[in-house]
Order: sequence, then structure tokens, then C-alpha cells
Amino acid sequence: MRHPGLIALLAGSVFVVAACEGSKQAAVTRAIDSVVAVDNQNMADLMLAAGNPEEAVSYFAAQVERDPTHLGSQRGLARSLVRAGRVADALPVWQRVTADADATHDDRLMLADTYIRANRWAEAERTLNAVPPTHESYDRYRLEAIIADSKQQWQKADHFYETAAGLTTRPAGVLNNWGYSKLTRGAPRDAESLFAQALQHDPDMFTAKNNMALARAAQGNYSLPLVRMSQQERAMLLHTMAIAAIRKGDTNVGRTMLSEAIETHPQHFEEAVRALRALEGGGRG
Repeated sequence: MRHPGLIALLAGSVFVVAACEGSKQAAVTRAIDSVVAVDNQNMADLMLAAGNPEEAVSYFAAQVERDPTHLGSQRGLARSLVRAGRVADALPVWQRVTADADATHDDRLMLADTYIRANRWAEAERTLNAVPPTHESYDRYRLEAIIADSKQQWQKADHFYETAAGLTTRPAGVLNNWGYSKLTRGAPRDAESLFAQALQHDPDMFTAKNNMALARAAQGNYSLPLVRMSQQERAMLLHTMAIAAIRKGDTNVGRTMLSEAIETHPQHFEEAVRALRALEGGGRG
């Protein structure tokens, strides 16, 4: 004898089980998608932070080819191209990013940065001016400082450099730029102080070490700065100061420092050797 009620109950149970299975499958799918998204983001972050620039370009170019509408991949490609020194290739990518409805003010700042790298100052300034003044960030003030510098608006540049340095936990780069600005203005003492501050934040920044050597030489001080340096860096700084001394007319000092640079370098220092040969060939000062 059949039991219609029992059959109906069992049939209902089948539907419930099927619904539960479908719900579980959907949950699993969502979880997998979430993990994949996180993994993709982690890979993107890794490529941008530590990857070889050209490898990063290849990675993001493949991502863009797979999904040309994904804004994050386009941003990654643009940043990677800039890191690889391929500014001309990066510009159209940043332009596409900033033309997107979901573009941010930070995207426009990166476009302005790329215009500066391409020596297209008018476009950089127009792009920067299009970002509302209420958007205050390290990159905003860093770029404002660079543009003010290019127009020799020194007071504005100093204000923007100082503001930018206060808005980041890693101010070495902007302090180095500020110091170089001071050096080109003929204020080597102020420049040396800023390079020293940059090295306090990043003791391995060779550019700041080299710039500090230039600042000291500009003051007639040919002793190496008291900073951490490798044997090769020491030789390179001696070479930098030697060339600066020669340009100032301190030829004997330059000759001595070139010889010391050649002796100090752990390998053959061809650039210093050529400079010394040229100096010797030109007569003694």
C-alpha cells in the first residue's frame, strides 16, 4: 500500500537535499573565486614590488590581453612599463586608465608623473591641475615640488618638498630630490644636509651618497662623507669628487683622487683610468 504523504515528504526531501547541494556548490565556487582573486592580487603586488620590471611587464600584458577591461591589470602594466624605463609605452596605457569612468585621482597623478618622465612638462602640469586641491597625498606634493622646481619657483618648491616628506614613512627619495634642487640652486650646504637626512632613512641609497659627494666638493671639501659604503662605492665616490674638483680647477686634488679611486676599486675602474689618462695628457695643473 502506498503512502502518498510519505512519498510527498520524500520527494520534498529530495528537493531540499538538491537545494542544499546546490547551495554548498555555490558556496564552494564563491570560496574558490575568492581565493583565486586574492592569489591574483598577491601576484600583482609581488610583481609590482619586487619582480623584474620586464617580467612584470610580460605578466601584466598577458593579464590585459586576457581581459582588456580589467582596470587593475592596466594599472599594473602602466606601472611596470615605467619601472622598466619604457615611458613612451607607459603613457598611452595611463591615458587609457585615466579615461576610464572608474579612474581615480591617484591614476591621474601617475599620468602626470609619466608626463614628467617623458619631459612633457605642460601636459604634466595640466594633468596635475585637474586633480582637485582637496586630494592631498605624498605623490601630489612630490609632483607639485618637481613642477615648481622646473619653473624655478623655489619657495613653492621648498614648501611642497617639505609637505611631501611629511606625508610618507619613506621620505628618502623626496629628500634626495630636494637636496639636488638645492645643489642646482647653488646652496650646497643645505643640499648636503638634505642628502644626509635621506641616508638616515635609506642608508643604501647610492644616489644620495653620490649627490652628497658632489655637495661637499662644491664647498671645496674633498673628504668622503662619513656614510656606510662598500669598497666599490668608495671608489665611485672618489671618482665623482675628483671630476668635481677638476671642474673647479683643483686639478692636483682631482688627479690624486682619481689615482685613489683606481687603487680602491675591487675590479678594473675603466672610467677613472680614462679620466686620469686624459688629465695626464692635458698637462699638470
